[in-house]
Amino acid sequence: MTEHTDGSGPSRRALIGWGGAGLALGAAAAGGAVAMARTGDDPDPAAAEAGGAVEFHGAHQAGIATPVQDRLHFAAFDVKTDDREEFVRMLKDWTAAARRMTAGKPVGESAFDGLAEAPPDDTGEAMGLKPSRLTLTIGFGPSLFDRFGLEDRRPEALVDLPKFPGDNLEKTRTGGDLCIQACADDPQVAVHAIRNLARIGFGKVAVRWSQLGFGKTSSTTPDAQTPRNLFGFKDGTRNIAGTETDRLRKFVWVGDGDAGDKDAWMTGGSYLVARRIRMNIETWDRTSLQEQEDVFGRDKREGAPVGKAKEHDAPFLKAMKPDAHVRLAHPDSNNGITILRRGYSFTDGTDGLGRLDAGLFFLAYQRDVREGFIPLQRKLSAHDALNEYIQHVGSAVFAIPPGVRDSGDWWGRSLFSKEA
Repeated sequence: MTEHTDGSGPSRRALIGWGGAGLALGAAAAGGAVAMARTGDDPDPAAAEAGGAVEFHGAHQAGIATPVQDRLHFAAFDVKTDDREEFVRMLKDWTAAARRMTAGKPVGESAFDGLAEAPPDDTGEAMGLKPSRLTLTIGFGPSLFDRFGLEDRRPEALVDLPKFPGDNLEKTRTGGDLCIQACADDPQVAVHAIRNLARIGFGKVAVRWSQLGFGKTSSTTPDAQTPRNLFGFKDGTRNIAGTETDRLRKFVWVGDGDAGDKDAWMTGGSYLVARRIRMNIETWDRTSLQEQEDVFGRDKREGAPVGKAKEHDAPFLKAMKPDAHVRLAHPDSNNGITILRRGYSFTDGTDGLGRLDAGLFFLAYQRDVREGFIPLQRKLSAHDALNEYIQHVGSAVFAIPPGVRDSGDWWGRSLFSKEA
């Protein structure tokens, strides 16, 4: 199939709108917005702080090594169509809409123009708002490969996660055929993006579950202040920075030689593990400061490892208790296992028993789940002192394809296009 966009700007939409023949959207550039340069793996932190637009095109998808934004709206979808051509058409429409929204532009002819007899192309709640560094990142779950004749294209590294000790997974917060991660500095911008993609996909996909996040708990910006989680601790001090191209190449991006012919479409991509981790806030808040620091292996004030003065001082792991979180999770305790974290805090009201439904929405990108999250989580779930205060209640894993390279490219082309 040919690309849906011609780069000349949006055409008049069909009267039936997105739900029928679709809308030809132009490959709009950032226009007057402040663009963040993204050459290869390297984001531009200075431009990121300007709050402008993040470049949509690149060898890798934005939203992975990109400087972490303040807000998240994550959605997992179930596919409702068996028509491969219709699904590909949706992916092209999604790409065209994402290209515009990340540039701070409305979908199609906005919420106000166009035919009065048809629904607007854009829902309108982000009109007048800045791009807010919006990034949109798509992923494909293991169950997608049971459809559309894709059985022989499922990557070997896209394995179903095993059940870990202590897991109490809720079916309504687990799995999904595909996902969209929307990150932005304005929550309304992130929510608008997911809302419009879900609307465009109506009849082809349906939201399975979603999660709002705030207060980023990880940083990919060199020398930045490490954010605190809802327990009040800095965690993930040595997270991979977006400028560390060597570490990204080693631990995050899928390389040319990682797989055989059926996996070649993933070159330049990554693998994402998403976990909804409920924190027992009330129990933690009644725990002594000393025990809290022993559980993490860090000082609460500075985030310094046990026996050290500053957060970034090299930890002496043997000075920590054997079940301390930092000691167990550190690469030196795990044969060098390293993941890129982009987690967010969440609070979703109460659980009906007077306790906060709050915690960490854990997002981890890696080159191979079998060599990253799985062995690391097996160790943590069996021995980590933190397990007394947390519980994993949601889980999903996704293959994150390479980036959209130019205006003629689209999400998933390397998987779905025979030419690719």
